[in-house]
Amino acid sequence: MCAKQIKQRGLGRGFDVLLPKNFDDSLLLDASERIRKIKLDSIIPNAAQPRSHFNPKDTEELAASIKRHGVLQPIIVTPQEEGTGKYKIVAGERRWRAAKQAGLSEIPTIVRSLKDLERLEIALVENVQRVDLSPLEQADAIEMLHRQLSVSYENIATRLGKASSTVVNTARLVHLPEDAKQALRNEQITEGHARQILSVKDYSGKQSELLNLIIKNGWSVRQAERFVAALKDSAPDTKSEVVSRKIRSETPETKLLGKRLKAPVAIRFMAHGGKLEISFKSATELERLLRDLNKGLS
Repeated sequence: MCAKQIKQRGLGRGFDVLLPKNFDDSLLLDASERIRKIKLDSIIPNAAQPRSHFNPKDTEELAASIKRHGVLQPIIVTPQEEGTGKYKIVAGERRWRAAKQAGLSEIPTIVRSLKDLERLEIALVENVQRVDLSPLEQADAIEMLHRQLSVSYENIATRLGKASSTVVNTARLVHLPEDAKQALRNEQITEGHARQILSVKDYSGKQSELLNLIIKNGWSVRQAERFVAALKDSAPDTKSEVVSRKIRSETPETKLLGKRLKAPVAIRFMAHGGKLEISFKSATELERLLRDLNKGLS
């Protein structure tokens, strides 16, 4: 099997860009070529893994699914000290717990050495720092470090020299709807737009609506923010016409005022209240506007 085929099968579309050309492709073999059945009592959880709480209901539901269909995705482990016959979980502790709850004695497993994992982690960290990676490629790499290699977001941030909030916000891009991901890939929207789309995931149909409004109207990130603020301020009344009325920056009144002042006037609605904006192009124009406004108040 050639390196290109290995990359495509092992990581899926887009992941090959995350790894250096001289990387050992054998680490990326498809799970089906590396799977082993290991007894559950030979596997121990990793005390250092980022996730410490497992929802009992979720684990119970997964156990019920495993009883019906088996374990569909292998867990990843590393061998403990030689001769112990034990393995430590790298990724998949919830599956391991659910398999035990389902009464299984063995679980499909991918065994990777610590050296393999360290090399893969170093390669991913180095490549997240590449300036030519798209936001989605960075998000994929961060999530691979977090989910498959159990590296916490805080540790990833430290390794990258970035704030934890920046790393978490980037990682969240993997949860975008597919149409928004495609728009981000095609540079129809920016990462800032994408974050606003993510922020309305709890409002039915609003992610697609906001995406369409951004593309159709050429909205800036600030305009998308106003849509989100107006949407949340309007809840539970989230009809499109209500939200559009709240974020509308130009009204008959602003047009009339703008005509009198001979300057653009706009209303900017926020989540609570808003502001009236009068634009000017120079210091001279600002002085004229101030004089006209003072005359109106006197």
